[in-house]
Amino acid sequence: QVQLVESGGGLVQAGGSLRLSCAASERASTLYTKGWFRQAPGKEREFVAAITGIGTRTYYADSVKGRFTISRDNAKNTMYLQMNSLKPEDTAVYYCAAGRVYSGTKPNDYGYWGQGTQVTVSS
Repeated sequence: QVQLVESGGGLVQAGGSLRLSCAASERASTLYTKGWFRQAPGKEREFVAAITGIGTRTYYADSVKGRFTISRDNAKNTMYLQMNSLKPEDTAVYYCAAGRVYSGTKPNDYGYWGQGTQVTVSS
C-alpha cells in the first residue's frame, strides 16, 4: 500500500510563494510517476504537474507553466511543488498522487492519493 502525506499549504498574498511537500512510503519512491492535482470548490480535480519515477521528465498544466516547479528527492521519499507568482485562481486543495502511467496527466492515471492540503491566495 502506497501512502502519501502532503504538507506546506497555507494562506499567501497574490504574487507570493509556497512550497508543498509530499512524503511517500518507501515503496512509492521510485516505481511511480508522481503528480500534483488541485480542486477548487465546485470544480473538477485538475492536473497541475507530474514527474516521472527517477525525475527525468516533468509535465505541467499550461496555467502553471513558468510559475510552478515540480521536483522529487527519492533519497528522502519526498516530492515538492514550488509555487511562485501565485494568483487568486490558484486557490484550491492540492493533492499529491502516485501512479504507474509514465506521463499521467489525468486523475484516472493515478491509483494513490494523499489527503490534500489547502492553498489560499488572497488578492
